[in-house]
Amino acid sequence: MGTLRPARCYTKFANKPFTRYSKTKPRQSYVKGVPASKIHHFEMGEKKVKFDSEYHLAAKIQVQIRSNALEAARVSCLKYLAKTIGEKGFFLKIRTIPHHVLRINAMATGAGADRFSQGMRKSFGSPTGQAARVEKDQKVITVKTNGAYAHVKEALKRASSKLPGTYKIVVGQ
Repeated sequence: MGTLRPARCYTKFANKPFTRYSKTKPRQSYVKGVPASKIHHFEMGEKKVKFDSEYHLAAKIQVQIRSNALEAARVSCLKYLAKTIGEKGFFLKIRTIPHHVLRINAMATGAGADRFSQGMRKSFGSPTGQAARVEKDQKVITVKTNGAYAHVKEALKRASSKLPGTYKIVVGQ
């Protein structure tokens, strides 16, 4: 597979969402060979405890977030919260799920590439990964805890640095 393309190649909404499953036949997959999503855990911490305060990381702009960026943000936020608040003192939830399939039309490069390259003929592309489509003001990450505003704010700030686009921290519902 090689290296990942830069995030700037995928952050904009280019066209309609390209999801893995057909809407008319939900059990029939029409996208072949989609790599697995990098993020698998969406809820961490204490799920059954009632916490008194809630903090959200919300997008300021419309953006696509790749699954590996969501995973990096989750790990960063989780490690900071576990270190500062403790493993039993919070609940962390990733609220966006990557369903949009990203594609790449691999172009030939180097000497003599023009002789056998197809250019834009049959340029649909092969699947390379998955991304979550996030609208403006949509909540991406939610943290519930008892107080500890400074620690949660720092954790969400660290998580936002791993994601494309700009984000704000929202307190409450």
